[in-house]
Amino acid sequence: MVEPRTWSLARAAMIILLLPRGLEQCGHIRLSAPIARLGDPITASCIIGQNCSHLVPDSEILWKLGAELQPGERQQRLPDGSLESTITLPHLNHTRAFLFCCLYWNNRLQILDQAELQAGYPPTPPHNLSCLMDLKSNNLICQWEPGPDTHLPTSFTLKSFKSRGNCQTQEAPILDCVPEAGQSRCSIPRKHLHLYQTMGIWVQADNVLGTNQSQKLCLDPMDVAKLEPPTLWALDPSSEAAPPPPNCLRLRWELWEPGQFIDQKCELRYQPQHGEASWALAAPLLPRTFQHELCGLLPATAYTLQMRCIRWPLPGHWSDWSPSLELSTAELAPVVKMDTWWRQRQLDPRTVDVQLFWKPVPLEEDSGQIQGYVVSWSPSGQAEAVLCNTSELSCAFRLPPEARQLALVAYNRAGASRPTPVAFSESRGPPLAGLHALGQDPHSLWVGWETPSPQPQGYVIEWGLGPPSPSNSNKTWRIEHNGSITGTLLRENIRPFQLYEITVTPLYQDTVGPSQLIYAYSQEKDPSLAPELHLKHIGKTWAQLEWVPEAPELGKSPFTHYTIFWTNAQDQSFSTVLNASARGFVLHDLEPASLYHVHLMATSRIRATNSTGLTLMTLALEESELHILLGLFSLLLLLICLCGAARLCCGPRKKNPLWPSVPDPAHSSLGSWMPSIMAEETFQLPSLRDPSMPPIAKITVLEEEEKKPGPWESSDSSGTCGLPTLVQPYVLQGDSRAASTQLQPQSSPSNQPPGSHRGPIFKPGR
Repeated sequence: MVEPRTWSLARAAMIILLLPRGLEQCGHIRLSAPIARLGDPITASCIIGQNCSHLVPDSEILWKLGAELQPGERQQRLPDGSLESTITLPHLNHTRAFLFCCLYWNNRLQILDQAELQAGYPPTPPHNLSCLMDLKSNNLICQWEPGPDTHLPTSFTLKSFKSRGNCQTQEAPILDCVPEAGQSRCSIPRKHLHLYQTMGIWVQADNVLGTNQSQKLCLDPMDVAKLEPPTLWALDPSSEAAPPPPNCLRLRWELWEPGQFIDQKCELRYQPQHGEASWALAAPLLPRTFQHELCGLLPATAYTLQMRCIRWPLPGHWSDWSPSLELSTAELAPVVKMDTWWRQRQLDPRTVDVQLFWKPVPLEEDSGQIQGYVVSWSPSGQAEAVLCNTSELSCAFRLPPEARQLALVAYNRAGASRPTPVAFSESRGPPLAGLHALGQDPHSLWVGWETPSPQPQGYVIEWGLGPPSPSNSNKTWRIEHNGSITGTLLRENIRPFQLYEITVTPLYQDTVGPSQLIYAYSQEKDPSLAPELHLKHIGKTWAQLEWVPEAPELGKSPFTHYTIFWTNAQDQSFSTVLNASARGFVLHDLEPASLYHVHLMATSRIRATNSTGLTLMTLALEESELHILLGLFSLLLLLICLCGAARLCCGPRKKNPLWPSVPDPAHSSLGSWMPSIMAEETFQLPSLRDPSMPPIAKITVLEEEEKKPGPWESSDSSGTCGLPTLVQPYVLQGDSRAASTQLQPQSSPSNQPPGSHRGPIFKPGR
């Protein structure tokens, strides 16, 4: 049973076996074109002959492009009994591939036939065609660029013909020139050329998809001639001629012998051997000259020189650069002045040790190389005495007592510089008004000063490592010739974390001022640790802290200030900032018996450092202090109550006061008011002055609920306005032997005093 056309990937990876003997030469593939343009469609058919159809009746022919199955278009039985299947590949995107015609037979995929497919592009026109006449080989060499890859075998042919004028007519063809495989250049031998006669040249590209050709060149072979480079030589010195100046070189050259009959011009270029300078082109050389003096060079410098030539004034190509010629310019006597400085030490009244320092300052761009320095003294009427001859920039010697001025010169093999006078001036000038230094970055220091009066002519700045390094060892110095400046930046020999000793000396006319000294760091190290925080004393609402900072260390940045942080149990944080001289601090306004966490942060110019934390608890209050506080609190509460009562009593009367007002009986109508007493309620009160009455031992105040008015009582009645709604009884209680009576007064609107209210009940004690 034939499986459907959609095969799984597992079926596509099935091993293809060779055909068994019964299927040999059963299938045949026919292609519409074996080579097509890349991306174009291609059609193929596979026919199974009649002699094989009985082995595979009703079988399906399958197609594979490479390793991938491809669906066929249709399959039919031809009149002669053979079976045919066709396929169309709409886009052939492979430059080279194999197409297989297969048959699924005996549970295996069998290949009946295969065909190779190729795809590519037709050639594009070759471009950048150029030719030159090599006079050394007498061949016309042409080269070109083939263009993009066609993915197909493509051949190139250099075609040419002899012509006249502008190559509009073709007189005789020249033998085609076919380059070697992979080459884009070809040579036409001299025997096929006619010099001084024009010829047309072009390149033709061919493959199975088409043909294309480049633009035609029309040229005379001699117009594209390329000469061989000349040979350079150093010009031999002549006894009659003066030697060249220190910044000049003299050279000569010889033209290529076969091209000596051709008029040509040449170019000369030069380059210093040391350094990264690029090639420089010399001034144009005169035609028919064979020697030249090249000037404007650096003295005592080795140079490399090269030359090339071209046919001139007729057209031609530049030759290659000639082999190099190496020449060196002569030395120039130093053209410098000297900045000088000295240190001297008086050994005895007639002996002075002097250490002289100097720096050469070039006066010209080409100041000449320096081989050494000479310090000399010229006594009056005597020969010059050399005190020092060295290649260093300093010299130590003993100054003769009679010497007031020395001479310093720089020299080399070409001569010596002009002498620089060295006068040892006494220190009589005014000093600097102030001196300060500040590190700008790890490798520089800014030194500033205040200009004295009168203004100096310049300053000498010296700097070197400070203590514990030896004094005056490996010091760097320089002179600032501008006396109006107030500072300078030191960059030479500055390293971080090092203490530098800096000295500034003002220079005046015929004298100097006293030197001033300062120490500075360009960059300091971080302080090692913050001081440890300690608790010195503690109270109920305060705590005294202290700390001891470490001794200052050289090269480490000192602390600029301290910050103390403390936090209570409610995570409320507080802080304060102290100056660097502080050694302790007292925390105030703390809560008694409370826990606090404290830590100290020390800050320098570089960064901040935290010390170890400290946890402390304040003292609790004592019992006597609690009593005092409770007493004070009670007094305060009583005072508040009294003030409130006074405010309520002294304020304006209200309709419903907080407590009833008791009128003064002596100033009211209560004395003349007599309540009506019912007969059954008549009783007599014992006199309070009666000696037989037992004494009152206790007074008990009983509160009685206020009687609410009934619906028939009107609170707005004018007759009862301001009178109490309930008259309270006054009861005096004695012992069991005393008669106990109760007085119930009746309310009378006529003589009821305003503001009267119920009173207390009195109970006598036993």
